[in-house]
Amino acid sequence: MAVGKEIRGKIKSVENTRKITKAMEMVAASKMRKAQERMRAARPYADKIRNITANLAQANPEYKSPYQRSGGDPAKASKAVGFIVVSTDKGLCGGLNTNILRAVTHKMQEVQSAGCAIQAVAIGNKGFGFLNRIGADVVSHAIHLGDAPQLDKLIGPVKVMLDAFVEGKLDAVHVCYTKFINTMKQEPLIEQLLPLPASRLAQSEAEKSQYGWDYIYEPDAPTVIDDLMSRYIEALVFQSVAENMASEQSARMVAMKSATDNAGNLIAELKLIYNPTRQAAITKEVSEIVGGAAAV
Repeated sequence: MAVGKEIRGKIKSVENTRKITKAMEMVAASKMRKAQERMRAARPYADKIRNITANLAQANPEYKSPYQRSGGDPAKASKAVGFIVVSTDKGLCGGLNTNILRAVTHKMQEVQSAGCAIQAVAIGNKGFGFLNRIGADVVSHAIHLGDAPQLDKLIGPVKVMLDAFVEGKLDAVHVCYTKFINTMKQEPLIEQLLPLPASRLAQSEAEKSQYGWDYIYEPDAPTVIDDLMSRYIEALVFQSVAENMASEQSARMVAMKSATDNAGNLIAELKLIYNPTRQAAITKEVSEIVGGAAAV
């Protein structure tokens, strides 16, 4: 019966684990819907500020923002590349962090093989720990963002990268995050943030012809354009964090559902082992009783 008792203990333990993973799956499903709503709610602001920035840039073609110039200040350009690595604060979300951090590692190796130094900003505890383990130069970080990211917690770390680029300390800045495709699919992405690619500020023909633009600037056009581009870059990073959080909750829900299903399968297998063992023990006890009665 010792073997049967051990199996019963294992079954009870797995059942408790299944209850936990089922609860985590339901919590993740609830958070996933809210995260998707926040992600979609952030898109109109980024689109609007992009349109305004693009119109201002087209209205002043003689001025080129430092955020559009390669290497920021050409007189101070140095061979260094910045990475804004967006990850999660918690685990138990499948291969979400593993996939993006693997992609970041490959990209960093390419940059280093080209003779460039690396500076990194970590958004999320998992990425922060990973960058410290590989010995990356982490100049700033933002962790423990909670379930709803706040822009004021991201502005500081992002500004470190913006200032370094404008001062010519960085040749380029990349943002690395996991893009939300759907509940079952999330895609790790590494996108160039600075210098701002022309495609980010490109407008469709419908947007160009929708309104006629005329501006009165205060204090002047370069200041307004630079400030708007700074806000646009911050909005892009915030959108990346929102996408990553939606991906996190989706991946966690799927991972917990898989864990719950696997726990159910394991319980069924353990019961298949336990039942014959229990029946054999009962048969043995009955045989002993019958044998004892016959002897008397």
